[in-house]
Amino acid sequence: MSAGPSTASGATAGALRHVLTHLVTPLLMCVGMGLAYLGAFHAPEPHDLRVDVVGSGPSVQVLAQTLRDKGDGALDVRTVADRDAAVNDLETQASYGAYVPGKSPELVVATASSDTSATVVQKVFTEVAAGQGAPLKVTNVAPTADGDPTGQGIFFLLVAISIGSYASVAVIGGAGGALALRIRAALVAGASLVVSLIGAVFAGPLFGLVDHGLGGLWAMAWLYSAGILLVGVGLHTFLKRWTTLGVMVLFVMLNFTSSGGIFRPELQPGFFGSLHAFWNGAGFVEGVRSHVYFDGHALGGHVLVLVLWFVAGLAVMGVAGLAEARERAAALAETGPVESGSGSGSGSEDGSGNASGSAAAPSRTGEQREELEEELEEAVGV
Repeated sequence: MSAGPSTASGATAGALRHVLTHLVTPLLMCVGMGLAYLGAFHAPEPHDLRVDVVGSGPSVQVLAQTLRDKGDGALDVRTVADRDAAVNDLETQASYGAYVPGKSPELVVATASSDTSATVVQKVFTEVAAGQGAPLKVTNVAPTADGDPTGQGIFFLLVAISIGSYASVAVIGGAGGALALRIRAALVAGASLVVSLIGAVFAGPLFGLVDHGLGGLWAMAWLYSAGILLVGVGLHTFLKRWTTLGVMVLFVMLNFTSSGGIFRPELQPGFFGSLHAFWNGAGFVEGVRSHVYFDGHALGGHVLVLVLWFVAGLAVMGVAGLAEARERAAALAETGPVESGSGSGSGSEDGSGNASGSAAAPSRTGEQREELEEELEEAVGV
């Protein structure tokens, strides 16, 4: 009579420990997302934001120096000889605003580079023009497509492609864990192709985020997605159920916040601004901007970032393949050669042809299935 309640109590305690153990992952995600997003976005302040003052002579020099002193490091103010030079700086993303003083002052901006940066610059020079008692004319030399009036559509496209990619990691790395590495690599290629094509449909015919250059956008989307999938599937060999948290750190927490899609690094804390130089999300966002709006200026550097992440993914997959080969060799050495007529497929690959290995298989399979279901829920549900 007493065995029943005792067994039930033990089962409840075991289930509770299991739940509490797995609660660690969502709680760490909560902490990580809060630190990343609030740390990067909660209080944007300009620092070393490059702007130009057009003209020469004492009055222009005084205005530039006054802006430097008043900004206390917020603005990097330089003088340029004429309006054409200022426009060239904007079109090569060397500056984010150019002020032309005079009786009818003009501010020249390029919102395709960053709408939030242009807004900050406009606020500064609206006050300057008001102090001179003149209305400010604003000219936009690089507007965004009609389907992306704020210029942030590319960022949200990045989010969609990233989620499709890192959620696929759990499926290929987890559910496909019993498959040979070359088959998983083929699935990576196929999944990244599908994700990138979905992204291109979103960007072009569905929402009109870009009005030209869709082919180049698709190519960068594929390279970006393939890099995430390669890194994630390779890491799955080592991280197992922690892979979802790992790829979220790499490709959500640090990636979205450093991409420059909402605020450029000149409006962010230094940590996220420094990541902008080499993280893959920034490579995609800035690469698309360069390709679509700035005639390919500096495009090679942004594509190089995506290529390096892709190569890093190939390297991680290669290391994972070596580790899996060593595990198989060690398993065969422990269990001995598989007898003819024993199990095939994953059983022979794992070297579990003996009786004890076959008896233990159902228990291991049940545990693996449970962990896989939890991993998939975490990956898709976040």
